[in-house]
Amino acid sequence: MSSLDSAIVYAKEHQEEFLEDLISYLRISSVSTLPEYEPDMQRAAKWTADQLLEFGFESVAVMPTSGHPVVYGEWLKAGTDVPTILFYGHYDVQPPDPLDLWISEPFEPQVRGDNIFARGASDMKGQVVAHLKAVESIIRTSSLPINLKYLIEGEEEIGSPNLGAFIQENRTLLSCDLCLNGDSNILAPDTPSINFALRGLAYFEIRLQGTAGDLHSGVFGGAVDNPAIVLCKLIAGMRDEHGRITLPGFYDHVRPITDTDRVDVASMPDTWWLEQAGANVLFGEQGFTATERATARPTLDVNGIVSGFTGEGSKTVLPARAMAKISMRLVPDQRPEMIRSNLEAYLNSKAPPTVTWELEQLASCQPAIVERDSDAVQAAKQALAAVWGVEPVFTRQGGTVPVIGMMQEILGVDSLMLGFGLPDDNLHAPNEKLHLPNFHRGVETYIRFMHESANKSS
Repeated sequence: MSSLDSAIVYAKEHQEEFLEDLISYLRISSVSTLPEYEPDMQRAAKWTADQLLEFGFESVAVMPTSGHPVVYGEWLKAGTDVPTILFYGHYDVQPPDPLDLWISEPFEPQVRGDNIFARGASDMKGQVVAHLKAVESIIRTSSLPINLKYLIEGEEEIGSPNLGAFIQENRTLLSCDLCLNGDSNILAPDTPSINFALRGLAYFEIRLQGTAGDLHSGVFGGAVDNPAIVLCKLIAGMRDEHGRITLPGFYDHVRPITDTDRVDVASMPDTWWLEQAGANVLFGEQGFTATERATARPTLDVNGIVSGFTGEGSKTVLPARAMAKISMRLVPDQRPEMIRSNLEAYLNSKAPPTVTWELEQLASCQPAIVERDSDAVQAAKQALAAVWGVEPVFTRQGGTVPVIGMMQEILGVDSLMLGFGLPDDNLHAPNEKLHLPNFHRGVETYIRFMHESANKSS
């Protein structure tokens, strides 16, 4: 029996034990955003590190940051002619609120049918445990065919505020050929998929100042300009009636959607988008499907706008200030610094002399894409097809995963998204779940992926 077959047999024979380990991990209420959960954060980090120690990993450490710690461990015994893969995950979870909407206790995992319900089951303790159990299956029957490192953080659910500095400080320790990111999903239980692209982000706060202070609208209205109206006009001018963004140079570096993308990439029908959004009609850039607009084209959205009096009742005020928060989702090959220049050029040309403006960049992240003919993608494709019995489809994700950009910028490596959650897993909501057949398929997929990755390098 081959080492691959031996590992798969081991995994199938130990499914009950794997589930018990997942349950023990899910019982740890590792909520990163609330200080009262700090002891549980430490417990979750230790649980993760203990797994690596049990498998014989070296340099295993719970490494401090300015916030919650990062778990690191490495297995570098496979030689220099095979790739070194860094597995990224996170052990922190979202708060369980509102508790009254949970059918069972969020930190007392309950199996109902083919699903296990608990906070963190899909996002992403189930994915972390699936990879750990794939490693266990290989190590208990032979030896890892690749070099492997783990970076499991505890702050993903609060935006990973300390991860960039950690990666920067530990560039040599974390050096690798590829980052395997398990924080991902597939389209459906019987439809495996590979997410090969993520959109980036440029997030700004625009502040307009008119007069020195708020004024009486009956006394000064008509004599001085209103920053709230000016801001609304500026925002309205950032997009035309067809959904196309009008900032100068905004589309100069947008990578076009290829004909291959249109044929090969999974697309949801417009009815799906309508149902999921609860909208009456869809809106967006002409010439593209809803899926393309939401995953492969750049966008501009207002996330919040404030000016003047917003309390109950009336107050006849002419506001001195107005503020809006604006986010733009970016696609390859756009960069946040370019987008800032585009926005500044627009404000310089369109803002009237009746107001002054300030622009603050609140967040940024590079878009990410991994070439579909790369060894990593082909290894994932072959592993998924062998486990599910059907060829995986390719998908793009409209959201942003900051760690992907960090890996590109600091370590200079691409990331492959390979996880097994489902779109209806209730992430960040009550009754979060993980489909257990996918958990076990995920273990086998990771086993096969590691072997395929080694084969590609030989």
